[in-house]
Amino acid sequence: MQLVCLDLEGVLVPEIWIEFSERTGIPELRRTTRDEPNYDTLMKFRLDLLRRHKLGLPDIQAVIATMRPMPGADEFLHALRRDYQVIILSDTFYEFAMPLMEHLGMPTLFCHKLETDAAGFVVDYHLRMPNQKKEAVQRFKELNYKVIAAGDSYNDTAMLIEAHAGILFHPPPNVIAEFPQFPVALSYVEMRAEIDKAAARI
Repeated sequence: MQLVCLDLEGVLVPEIWIEFSERTGIPELRRTTRDEPNYDTLMKFRLDLLRRHKLGLPDIQAVIATMRPMPGADEFLHALRRDYQVIILSDTFYEFAMPLMEHLGMPTLFCHKLETDAAGFVVDYHLRMPNQKKEAVQRFKELNYKVIAAGDSYNDTAMLIEAHAGILFHPPPNVIAEFPQFPVALSYVEMRAEIDKAAARI
């Protein structure tokens, strides 16, 4: 049986931190896993910025409430789920993602959790497990799934390498240059074609 694992931000929904950066006028919050390959470094940088600007989880959630999936994402995902088992593997947080999941038909999501204090300020984050995307793909393979994975950033590449087939979706040039072994899709039509091609091959 074949299983498709998709990243969330940059693939199905806009980058939440970039959107929050634009709404708050804090350009440093635009930094994502497209720019910083070390996720722990990136998250500590973000939490420090939030503390310095006195911004809490309710401020971020207010922005997320106005966001929607990328154009065509819901149709792409709905059609994909008719033909494949699909799981979203993301390094976002349940506190961020669940409102957006409703707009996507509530697909299965594996991600992380945030810790807040009584005032709603984010004080820490808790990974479901280290390198969870790669580890999840390994476990799916042990369950005898043929795994096709798609993502856009550095933090997706371990998942793509571990899968039977990997696809980059709208990646930045630096990721394309470092991982030339993966086909690049620039639209949902192209990504569906790459998924079907991989499914026929593996």
